[in-house]
Amino acid sequence: MKAAVRERFGSPENVVELREIEMPVPEDDEVLVRIRASSVNIADWYGVTGRPWVTRPTRGLRRPKELRLGIDYAGTVEAVGKGVSEFAEGDDVFGGRTGAWGEYVVAKAHRGITHKPASVTFEQAAAVGTAAITALQALRDQGGMQPGQRVLIHGASGGVGTYAVQVAKALGGHVTAVCSTPNVEIARSLGADRVVDYTQEDFTRSDERYHIALDIAGTRPFIHLRRVLEPNATVVIVGGPRANRLLGPLGHLARSRVSALRAGQRIVFFLAQFHKEDMETLRDLLAEGKVAPVTDSVYPLERIAEALRHMGEGHPRGKIVVTV
Repeated sequence: MKAAVRERFGSPENVVELREIEMPVPEDDEVLVRIRASSVNIADWYGVTGRPWVTRPTRGLRRPKELRLGIDYAGTVEAVGKGVSEFAEGDDVFGGRTGAWGEYVVAKAHRGITHKPASVTFEQAAAVGTAAITALQALRDQGGMQPGQRVLIHGASGGVGTYAVQVAKALGGHVTAVCSTPNVEIARSLGADRVVDYTQEDFTRSDERYHIALDIAGTRPFIHLRRVLEPNATVVIVGGPRANRLLGPLGHLARSRVSALRAGQRIVFFLAQFHKEDMETLRDLLAEGKVAPVTDSVYPLERIAEALRHMGEGHPRGKIVVTV
């Protein structure tokens, strides 16, 4: 089978290649999925480049510990382990599992996989995974969001941000989306109650006060954000500047936590985890039309290095999709 792999860290065009590898075989609690589409996340770019360097002990000090690449996928079940009862051959599914940039992947049936709604294409379903589950867990679990609360989404036009606007609305929030001029209409179309163009207005000088702030962009220090926070607000950090090769977005987190030591607001940083229940929640939101993927661009698997370069060069509007 064909799959994208890399044996060293570096720029995507120098280290990522398509290679014929052995077909995976599902164990008793796994399913084999023929992948139809995948997508690209900033975590994938970090994994290929080996940045930030402080994370190398978990990724591999000199060489990557994991050969295969990609996480998000959508496809069709081709074989099931003998202990699997909830999936059958021919089922269309989507989820997250390392090795998604290839023709096949095996996935644990009890973890990050669920049935694809018939109304959703493979390309759309493949764009859900990491970004949507991050938005859901950040708002509901880390932020403790309740209906009627005012939510600030700082960085509302990227992969996580476009889902965060929609998930916050689905959870009953009053949403303010912060983005740049070209993305204002996208944020409005997703249901944001208020959209702030940060090139025209300083959202940290607003009279609005928020119960939850989801900081994806990471371009404003905490001392600025706290101007628009309720006294007991929660700030959930899920991103930040990537220029620092040593610390990456972790530098923004460290500075924010130091600034918040004497503040009443709570700062949280987390990495999303795939759980079956959360994938089923997202499946239902997709089927009900409460959440819809925003696609920035589509690349064939043969151009995966270009897709990664596009991710690393800036801030895509929504998700970068990869067809297999």
